[in-house]
Amino acid sequence: MANPWAGEVAIWLDGQRHVGKLTLGALAELEAALETGSLVDLVERFEGGRFSTRDVLALLVAGLRGGGWQGTAADLRTVEIGGGPVGAARAAAEMLARAFAVPGE
Repeated sequence: MANPWAGEVAIWLDGQRHVGKLTLGALAELEAALETGSLVDLVERFEGGRFSTRDVLALLVAGLRGGGWQGTAADLRTVEIGGGPVGAARAAAEMLARAFAVPGE
């Protein structure tokens, strides 16, 4: 089970459980992958429901890599993500929220 107090989210790829976590390094990788805007812009897009599939993919890759996964965005294009597109968006949003939340508040 993923530890939400540590900012972890469970992500299922081809039926196998992985941990996603937006570490500082993962956030830096995410910011570089976005190419435009900032992490604040990304948070605002998710809060407003205006995120893109590119946003979701970038978040999943960064979070999975923060959790120790060695794959790339190209690898995610060929796997079955648990819950489909909705599950992927939900996991991305949870990682983003947990990265900036203080446990217990």
